[in-house]
Amino acid sequence: MASGVKNTGKFLRDVGREMKRVTWPTRKELIKYTGVVLATVFFISIFFAVVDLGLSTLVRTFLD
Repeated sequence: MASGVKNTGKFLRDVGREMKRVTWPTRKELIKYTGVVLATVFFISIFFAVVDLGLSTLVRTFLD
């Protein structure tokens, strides 16, 4: 059981060391990346909505 606590402590120290090495984005970069993600989600949702509408219309045409 003691080795588990030892391993946990080492893991947390290693995580702390790695977090200091991380290059965090600037505020400007973060806003830019967020805009890219939101635009991508918007366009993909519109694409799938159009495809869904087209397919459902096609299926309704064949079933009626």
